[in-house]
Amino acid sequence: MKEINEILKTYSRAASEGKKTALATVVKVEGSSYRQPGARMLITEDGELTGAISGGCLEGDALRKALLSIHQKQNKLITYNTNNEDDIELGLQLGCNGIVHILFEYIDNEAVNNPIQFLQQLELERKEAVIVTVFSLKRNASQIGTALFFRKNSPVLSYKNDILDLVSDVNEVLENKTSIVKKLQPENSTEALIEYIKPAISLVIAGAGNDVQPLVKIASILGWKITVGDGRATHAVEKRFPKANQVRVLKPEDFLEDILIDDQTYFVLMTHNYKYDLAVLKLLLETSCQYIGILGPKTKLNRMLDDLQNEGVNLNQEQLDRIYSPIGLNIGAETSEEIALSIVSEIKSFSTQKTGTSLKFKEGKIHDEIHYNE
Repeated sequence: MKEINEILKTYSRAASEGKKTALATVVKVEGSSYRQPGARMLITEDGELTGAISGGCLEGDALRKALLSIHQKQNKLITYNTNNEDDIELGLQLGCNGIVHILFEYIDNEAVNNPIQFLQQLELERKEAVIVTVFSLKRNASQIGTALFFRKNSPVLSYKNDILDLVSDVNEVLENKTSIVKKLQPENSTEALIEYIKPAISLVIAGAGNDVQPLVKIASILGWKITVGDGRATHAVEKRFPKANQVRVLKPEDFLEDILIDDQTYFVLMTHNYKYDLAVLKLLLETSCQYIGILGPKTKLNRMLDDLQNEGVNLNQEQLDRIYSPIGLNIGAETSEEIALSIVSEIKSFSTQKTGTSLKFKEGKIHDEIHYNE
């Protein structure tokens, strides 16, 4: 979501300055690629690039293709074959060994349901959604582009009425939480990227000590929504956490006030105040949050569990499984910055259902492959 949010910010500024723009989207990948379907980049007519469609090897040529799309006011599909290691002009001799199909869409600011308007819908509600981008691999074919936005219990936004035939596929993607590429019309090579998009991670931190500052900084780089809460008015100060979305002075019993808890909400307890952390933990165990990280040794957690039991709170296995303590991946972290990296890494690993081990030992491709439906 961070990439999309940055694209929307750049577009808003460009539109206010009267600049024309184009949106580049990776719609299909064959073989290996640095970025996967759904990666986007906004290009302004004066050459500003926001987002990324590769590791940097395609952006130069993509700029030229985007400017052509802007000049002609047309959508264009461009295919890059990174298997060609002799292509020095594009700088593709990086060994990606894949074919990348990128759709360039001219953004007509006056058009109803243009691609940017679909992306803007993602900021209106903190809910998962699906965006459909229709393209054709046939040379010189007309490119429909970003065509449908779907979110449960919300109106379906579509570019053309016949695109609504994809709603059943969209529902399936939303249910499985996995993007797919589906062939629509084999005779003219028309396909659709049906892309699942989830909200940005919401990181809620109990604690406003100095060791929270690097955690906030690293999480903000990833585009996470960050809330910091603490009982100390001297610590929970906005100027100490300029990258946080919200900094609040709270008693532990009020900690969850105005906190929306969904599948993408993660809690970290690191106040260094045992009673405060214990009180917040007790509240969290009665919620649906999937991840509760607690800073400190295993002995601290065992003491907390004993104290809860003495209060008549007997945790079941499902509740115990949601507690991560000691918090973080085992990377040998010691300093506050290293611990912050360890915490962020574990949360990222949890959110993507990965093990957090070295890629050296991973069999197969780095990225999960997009499923292609015939």
